Amino acid sequence: MTTQTMDMLPNLLKAESQAAKLFQEIETRQLIVPGISEKDLNDRVYELAFELFGIRKYWHKRIVRAGKNTLLPYKQNPENLMLQEDDIVFLDFGPVFDEWEADYGRTFVLGSDPVKHKLNADLEKAFKQAKEFYEQKEGQVTGSQIYQYVCDLAQQYGWEYGGPYAGHLVGKFPHEKVLGDDIPHYIHPDNHELMSNPDQFGNKRYWILEIHFVTRSQQFGGFLEQLLTTDF
Repeated sequence: MTTQTMDMLPNLLKAESQAAKLFQEIETRQLIVPGISEKDLNDRVYELAFELFGIRKYWHKRIVRAGKNTLLPYKQNPENLMLQEDDIVFLDFGPVFDEWEADYGRTFVLGSDPVKHKLNADLEKAFKQAKEFYEQKEGQVTGSQIYQYVCDLAQQYGWEYGGPYAGHLVGKFPHEKVLGDDIPHYIHPDNHELMSNPDQFGNKRYWILEIHFVTRSQQFGGFLEQLLTTDF
């Protein structure tokens, strides 16, 4: 593990770029349409990723959620819903490219519901604000502080925050087996360690930021995630 520090960020950025291309192709091919199930869409994206990049490996379960299922955080395993007219859908995929992990999530709105479109736009703005906040701290910020900042952003935009954390570490596959799966490896309300601290091997750590905004009164949510890449 100690030999990978120098090359980690370029490889992670390359993996994320390929994940972004996958999501662009999902839109180009209009895979997200009413009348198919979450599982069917998940399978179609899986096959598309294999067609484009020859990959079958994902470091976490592949998530497609529509309608009321968009309220639920990662660890839930809800019923398989059909996509509806004027629905909202999010995808959260963790493809592995050449043994490097990506973790990429985006929300898609079917139809013209202005509230759902506002939510999707707010996700993008909030991600940018949270990234700027992280960069301004120049490494002197904890996971709990970023989590609280994201929760405050949700309230400012008129939403609730939907998850128990707001991101996590990412790295060379399989990072979870090497680094573990406990609170110091998450942007979690109980993680009071500096995010700039190295891992137990002395390597710089790289983080994924997640934004999960929901409206429980209207029974839907949205999700966006990608890398925080600033070096300090």
